[in-house]
Amino acid sequence: MKNNIFAPQNNIVKGKIKLNGSKSISNRVLIIEALSGKKIKIDNLSEADDTQTLKALLKSGKKKLNAGAGGTTFRFLTAFLACQEGRKVELTGSERMQQRPIKILVDALNQLGADITYLKEDGFPPLKIKGKKLVGGSITIPADTSSQYISALLMIAPTLEKGLVLTLEGEIVSKPYIQMTINLMNQFGAKASFEKQTITVEPGAYTAKKFFVEADWSAASYFYEIAALAEYSIIRIKGLQENSLQGDAIISEIMSDFGIETTFLKNEIQIKKIAEVEKLKWSYDFIQCPDLAQTMITLCAAKNINAQLKGLSTLLIKETDRVAALNTELSKYNAGLVFNPVKNNWLLEASDFKAIPDGESPIETYDDHRMAMAFAPLCLVTEQIIIEDPMVVTKSYPDFWKDLEVLGFIVYPE
Repeated sequence: MKNNIFAPQNNIVKGKIKLNGSKSISNRVLIIEALSGKKIKIDNLSEADDTQTLKALLKSGKKKLNAGAGGTTFRFLTAFLACQEGRKVELTGSERMQQRPIKILVDALNQLGADITYLKEDGFPPLKIKGKKLVGGSITIPADTSSQYISALLMIAPTLEKGLVLTLEGEIVSKPYIQMTINLMNQFGAKASFEKQTITVEPGAYTAKKFFVEADWSAASYFYEIAALAEYSIIRIKGLQENSLQGDAIISEIMSDFGIETTFLKNEIQIKKIAEVEKLKWSYDFIQCPDLAQTMITLCAAKNINAQLKGLSTLLIKETDRVAALNTELSKYNAGLVFNPVKNNWLLEASDFKAIPDGESPIETYDDHRMAMAFAPLCLVTEQIIIEDPMVVTKSYPDFWKDLEVLGFIVYPE
């Protein structure tokens, strides 16, 4: 299946959309609910595949569970199941998930007393998990590991007899996601603190309370990209909050460099193009917000902006190797990423971006929702873009194509 995407008439984008609930927040609250043993009334829970899969698996009593392609789904379940005393489960995932490392999390859990073994290749899913009552204590893990490992450990920590003292060794990546986890834990009655490189979680219990999931700032980034590429744009996005738990809310600041003004209203924002930015010298370190990288890289390419970029290391082990995927697809537009080992950064070379890709080459999505959503806005520059396997967006944003149509884009499936 393919989607042919055409830009709105005269490249003018106006309208209002309501975003899906944050997948990151939803998945954390579902784990906290399961650990509390009580029902939490969750409003605006994400409709993303990853969240709905996690919700179903947490209720399942089966001995074999398949987490699909969801990183948080698999990793959060690994920690959760490890502390479910008396339960024995085989946990697997998609083919790509079985290529994504899990060793650091498994080693940490086993150090805390868990019983987790590998069913195939050491260090990778699938896993055999024998649930036990974990004592807890003090452990150290690399700080540059996935924040999903850290969050998985933190969320089970209040249920451990001795709680958890987690020391992060080295440069911390994706810190906003770790802080999100801690903030949510504390909202539900846990006692967790983050001082320098050490996170301390006291033993205790979660308390159930009504909770509203704010909209997804990662999803909002694609509409910022649209706003910047349009001739004229004014878009209202419902469900977003200025004082957000999400690190990707930084997109509102980033996009001010690209002529986009953000106005914060009550539970919604308005984004508006107020200036055309060209030949901008731009650099950014995505170490704390890697999910924004594809959005910003495709935007810079479309605007012929050569950029110096850091913090892309975690992109190599996402749903696909996102750096390789970006390079392959951007090459169709005469743009690409080049690694500089001296400066340990990436240079986006895009000064000769071609408006129409050679041969009208469709954009491959590599089973990666963010590839589809980051490249779709380029139709504002190329007049038309073809996206392969477009329904991959259901992983995080099932209504993405419908919301494009709300804003005047024409979407033809074939």
